[in-house]
Amino acid sequence: MASDNKNQQQTEETTIDTLDRNLQEMGRQVAVNKTALYVAFGAIIVIAAATLGYIYFLRNPKIEKSYEAYNKVETVAMGNDSLAAAQYKQVADQYSGTDAGNLAALSAAEALYNTGKYEEAAKYLKDFKTKDEVLAANAEILLGDCYVNIKKYDLALEAFTTAVRKGEGNPQIVPRALLKKAVVYDAQKKYADALECYNIIKRDFPKFQLGNGISIDSYIEREQARLGK
Repeated sequence: MASDNKNQQQTEETTIDTLDRNLQEMGRQVAVNKTALYVAFGAIIVIAAATLGYIYFLRNPKIEKSYEAYNKVETVAMGNDSLAAAQYKQVADQYSGTDAGNLAALSAAEALYNTGKYEEAAKYLKDFKTKDEVLAANAEILLGDCYVNIKKYDLALEAFTTAVRKGEGNPQIVPRALLKKAVVYDAQKKYADALECYNIIKRDFPKFQLGNGISIDSYIEREQARLGK
């Protein structure tokens, strides 16, 4: 019995998931309105020149500086989550809207999570945007973990459900998110919902390893027992 309780406790612990740090580079394109009247051609040239000036003399240096700032934190704060959290936050806030600032928001959230600042970590995760579905799914799992730790279970379920959707059948991401959903359902005593999650894992991801030496069948049997089946 003590062994069962220990195994259940191990299962219901939420842990930080390793986040892929590679962001897809965003394409940039300047649209030119070619329907302007010929008499306004001179004005268009002026605007185009101003735009190019902004890109090459203002925006590009800002982008370069943002990556320099991000990489500096990577070097200086390595292994120190408290320092990393503070410095990544600064980069994310200062360079909001850039790729490096976006990446810094994700890194800040991870460091904040590791220091137990779950609400603040969730804030930065919600600021994080990416077109990479795998990375987005992992970020949603981390967001769900944040909500679990502050007992906002409904929000956690939303995040894990989003992770399942964005994971698009990924054999590592989707069953992990489903497992976390089941843990939350158990905490809410929604055993039928937890059972459904476990059954999906067994049916669709038979090769998924739980990592604790217990088979998925054990969890299915537990939920069935709770439901009197």
